This record gives sequence, C-alpha cells and structure tokens, in this order.
Amino acid sequence: MHTSGKKMNGSEIFFECLRRENVEYIFGYPGGALLKVYETLYDVQDIKHILVRHEQGATHMAEGYARATGKPGVVLVTSGPGATNTVTGISNAYMDSSPMVVFTGQVVSNLIGNDAFQEADIVGITRPITKHNFLVKDVKDLATTVRKAFYLASQGRPGPVLVDLPKDVLSSECIFNWPEKIDIRGFKPTIKGHENQIKKAAKIIAKAKRPLLYVGGGVIASEGSEALRTLAIEQDIPVTMTLQGLGAFPGSHPLSMGMLGMHGTYWANQAVNNCDLLISVGARFDDRVTGKIDKFATHAYKIHNDIDPTNIDKNIKVDLPVVGDSRHFLEGVLKALPKTRENRQPWLEEIAKWRKQCPLAYVNDDKKLKTEFVIDEVSRQTEGSAVVVTDVGQHQMWTAQYYKFANPRSIITSGGLGTMGYGLPAAIGAAFGVHDRPVVLFCGDGGFTMNIQELVTAAHYKLPVKLFLINNNFLGMVRQWQELFHQEKYSFTDLQQSNPDFVRVAEAFGVKAMSATNPAEAKRAISEALDYNEGPALVEFKVIKKDMVFPMVPAGAPISEMLFDRLNPNTMV
Repeated sequence: MHTSGKKMNGSEIFFECLRRENVEYIFGYPGGALLKVYETLYDVQDIKHILVRHEQGATHMAEGYARATGKPGVVLVTSGPGATNTVTGISNAYMDSSPMVVFTGQVVSNLIGNDAFQEADIVGITRPITKHNFLVKDVKDLATTVRKAFYLASQGRPGPVLVDLPKDVLSSECIFNWPEKIDIRGFKPTIKGHENQIKKAAKIIAKAKRPLLYVGGGVIASEGSEALRTLAIEQDIPVTMTLQGLGAFPGSHPLSMGMLGMHGTYWANQAVNNCDLLISVGARFDDRVTGKIDKFATHAYKIHNDIDPTNIDKNIKVDLPVVGDSRHFLEGVLKALPKTRENRQPWLEEIAKWRKQCPLAYVNDDKKLKTEFVIDEVSRQTEGSAVVVTDVGQHQMWTAQYYKFANPRSIITSGGLGTMGYGLPAAIGAAFGVHDRPVVLFCGDGGFTMNIQELVTAAHYKLPVKLFLINNNFLGMVRQWQELFHQEKYSFTDLQQSNPDFVRVAEAFGVKAMSATNPAEAKRAISEALDYNEGPALVEFKVIKKDMVFPMVPAGAPISEMLFDRLNPNTMV
C-alpha cells in the first residue's frame, strides 16, 4: 500500500514506519500515555504485539530476539514507571552490543518537566546507556526519527536506541513522508578497514610461529564466522573465544580452545600467555578476559580489529589496530595472505600438552546430579545445534565450558552487565525469532524467580522453549566467592528455606513441568523436554547444593594463575 503523501496521525505514522523497517514483533505493555497507539494497534494485522508481564521482560525478550536473528528488537512501553522499568534491559543491550529500539510513551509536551502523573525524564536517565536517544517534539519529525533510530541501532557497533513519544505527538496529524536515505552528522561508522593495515596484518600472520585468534561477539554480529573458520583451518591457527564469541568457531573442532579468561580453559589461557601473535577480532579485551592487564599476553605482537574505535587501546595497548567490520577484516586478511606460511605443528602440539595436563572434567555420580553433567548431556542430545540462553551465575560459566556450540548465534547470555533474571525472557524472545532449532534455557533458581512472571508469556503463546532450571538452593556464584574468599560466611545466599516448589509453580502458570534428581532421570527428562513442542517445558534439576566452577582466575590475578583446588584457594597452576 502506497502511503507516502497521505495525512496520518502520529500513531498511524508510527506503525507505518515499523512496516518500512520490516518489524515482525513488538514486545510491549500498554499504559495511559500510549492509549492512542494501542487504539491503532487494535486494527494492525501485519505486526505482532507480544504482551509481556513486566517491562524489563520486554527489553530482555527484544534482546533475545535480536541476538538470535540479527534484527533489531522492538520494545513499546508507557511513560513513567513503564519507561524506567526498561533501564536494566537497555543497559544490558548496550554492554553486549545488541540492536534494540525502545519506544516509550511520554506525557503531553506542555507538561514535560512539571512532575506530571507518570512522568519520568527517560531521555536523561538513559543517555549514558544508549547509542542515542530522541524526544520527538513534532509529529512532522516522527518518521525521520524512527528511521534514524533503526539505522543507529543496527549500523556500526549495534546497540539500543530510545525514542520518547509525547502523548500529543501521537495524536497530532501531518502528511506522512518516509525518508529513503538517512544522513546523521557525526555518525559515519568505518565498515571497511584500512587496506594497508589489513595487508600488514596478513604478512604478520603468515610469519607467526605461535599465532592465536581471540574472537568475540563482533565476529558473530558481522556474520564473519565463515571467514573465521576458513582463516583458522587454512592457516592452522587455534581459536579461543569470549563468552559472547562462542559459536563463532565450532566448539568440537580440534582448533577450538573454548573460552578464555576467568573461567576459561587452562590451555586457552596458557596459549594467550605464550603466543607470539594475538589476533583479536570483534572483542574488546574485557577485564574478565585479561585478568591483570600488565601480565596479559606479554610476549605477543597484538593485532586488534574492532568496528568501534573507542575500544582500541582502551584496556590493552596494541601494535596494529584495524578499525572496521570483522567480516571485512577477516575476508581481507584471507585475500592478502602470502602463499607460504610458518609450520605451526610444534605450537599445536604444545597446546595439546596443556589440554591433556588440565582438561575440563567432572566426577559423575549415579545418585547425585551435577550441573556439568546436565549441560554436557544437553549438548550431546542436541549435538551442539541448539540456541542456548543462560541466566547469570555458575551455570552460565559451566555452559560456556561444557556446551559445544556448533553454530554462530547460538549463545544468548548477559555478559557485560551480568543481569540475573535475563534468561527466561531472553529465551522467550529467541523462541519468537528461531523456528528451525530448539531454544534451550539454563537458569539458576535465584535468577529464575526474578522474572518468573514471564512464564505466563511463554505459556500463552505456546512457545516450545526448553526451560532447564538448575536448582542448587543457593545463589551459587556468590556462594562460591563467599566460600573461597570470604571465610565461608554464606550471608543471604542460602535459598533452601525460601524456594518454592518450582514444578507446581510452573504447572500453575500452564507450563509442562517435571524434575530430576539423578543422571538417569536427567537423561530421560532432557529427552522428553526436547521432544515436546506443544508449548514450554520446564525441567527442574535438583543438583548438589555446593559445587564449584573450576578452573577460575581470582580477581586481580593474571590469567596464567588458575585456581583448581576448592580446599586451598592459594593453590594455582
């Protein structure tokens, strides 16, 4: 339908803009400032509105959808408390570079700043945690503003953008004109890295005897995984990944070293500290990766590719920066590589010795259930092909260690902000975006209760998401630190007396639910949940109460000093 040049009110313009941006889903919750929008929405058939049960849930769902599909997630909430409830989700998306556009209702323009009912300065509140935000002051600017918001959210380093919509703007009328092209002064992201820098990187890579690829979520966001696999395999370069980079390179491949950093593999951290060339692609040298900065990769020449120039030299000084899209960088390096290269076999053999020296392992017990076993078994039954969502805590790190991600866009987790309560709504959002792979959630009992109301959303829309609840009756990661470093004073982390019967709670929400207390029961329950596609299925795994995520690097230590012994925190390898 041709709509340019037609007179419309702000709400009609809003939905026409979403159509132009090919929006499929809106995650929202109505309220007074948005009544005109929801009046118009009543007759909208081509855009699906998902009614969440809390605005924070809307943001996490939108991010889960975005991370699973690569498309911007869209949030629609009312003014005041509706808007402020989105702050945690917006911050989470900002930290993890997830494309999201958040539309908030606002009081009428002449009441802004007067402490009107349900008024909050959401533009001021979110300025530090958005790529940009807008207050629409005239209905004539609405279409252009929406166009800019989607452009900013998805171009360059992805992230959240907020658009604040005063009630009177949504009711006002004007001629609708859609801007086909957008030019935003000061926003010119570099997509193609400097050609000479890329050629120089290729020459250095070819000559390196002990190179290591260190890759992050930027490789996945740029759709650069295929180029990464080609480069690593053709050049015999081992690959280690950040938490958000898992899946960029197949976890079962011999060159995969898994995750590095605080809870990374021993051999990945050893490789970082013994390589002669560290090639960082789409990663930002986060403190959980680097440990003590002045001890990080001290023998390595460092190449750093990132689309965000502010990430270059922010945490680690590098020798060769290449600002630009990661896929373009990797493809450019492949094209520029000399035909001859160094023999990397001695390097790979040394890594194999480290892998054998300190493998990832856990002791199985026929009568007791360990989280590591659950994740390992899910990985086996799904063959590493599921979209895996996690909440935050011990299970998150065990997932990084034991799930063998076969594909990109397979892990959706809160990395930078570490938001408990993220997992359930993010899994729901992912389930709206992915239909050809199972969507699996690993969530602890603490995080699960934070947004448990979204079970209603999952049940109402009959989403076939697999909710694997790891119940150890503790805030497990906090308890681990209390045990190791705070004299075993378990201050307000024991949930044994306050946790509900999760199976009965889930059933009350209309969710199929079951529990498992030993490995045999766990295997059967996992299989049953994976086979059930008529709606959400929850399995509560009653795991041992006290368990530790090892290896780990204590805060402030170099990543070469890894802790393996729960009985002696000072014992490091």
